[in-house]
Amino acid sequence: MNKDTLYRYLFENADVRGELVQLADSYQAIVNAHSYPPVLQRLLGELLAATSLITATLKFSGDIGVQLQGNGPVSMAVINGNHNQELRGVARWEGELADDASLSQLFGKGYMVITLTPEEGERYQGVIALDKGTLAACLEDYFQQSEQLPTMIKLFADGHTAGGMLLQVLPSEDGNLADFDHLSQLTDTIKQEELLGLPAEEVLHRLYHQEQVRLFDPIDISFKCTCSREKSAAAIRTLDRDEVMHLLAEKGIIELGCEYCNSHYRFDAIDVQALYANTQAPDTPQ
Repeated sequence: MNKDTLYRYLFENADVRGELVQLADSYQAIVNAHSYPPVLQRLLGELLAATSLITATLKFSGDIGVQLQGNGPVSMAVINGNHNQELRGVARWEGELADDASLSQLFGKGYMVITLTPEEGERYQGVIALDKGTLAACLEDYFQQSEQLPTMIKLFADGHTAGGMLLQVLPSEDGNLADFDHLSQLTDTIKQEELLGLPAEEVLHRLYHQEQVRLFDPIDISFKCTCSREKSAAAIRTLDRDEVMHLLAEKGIIELGCEYCNSHYRFDAIDVQALYANTQAPDTPQ
């Protein structure tokens, strides 16, 4: 069974398209970077699957960020990615989180921000309240408001694997939603253990064996962090030099960590002097 893949499919006799994503290694790379409570592990899995599904709907090359924010114990959860399905994510929280905590209990008064940054063209940002019972329902509302296209989303995660499905009406002149309603009812029967445990082809056959489905080649998904020693050095250069030197004298070393992958970049006195001399800092193990 293929993992970390996304499948696109079309229904030959209906103006409806679908997507199915299954995630394992990329999901584990995110949740293993920090000691997330189980409820937050599942939320990050759902958010990862959702971001992959949204990315597959885009018709441009560029970056995407799907961020949840609020005034609850979880202040932020975000997945960033690009059109190549290279994804990373992180969450911030305080205190203990109940294993059965709802979305509102996690984020309080929260909202979702979807940011699209194409390589060419203008940046777009959409904001929607986290006022539904599930992340999937909030995303369905987002698509209805932003694209006026009826959309159905299913999201699952168990801390080890994650998955999701998206069903969406294709723009057409007749506007007949009967096919979408029928296919949505079929899709809604999918169980978590099926989507997370069975090959994608078998899942689609179970759901749509009486339909004519055109399945496209799978797209690989991967975890990729964009941090680097060079970016960390550039961040240090933006700081006041006296402040940096004071910190260096106090600590003996300056260390920057990446929240996404938990990498650490260390700069000693020689490295810092090289930075401000506008020369390349010597390589130091991460």
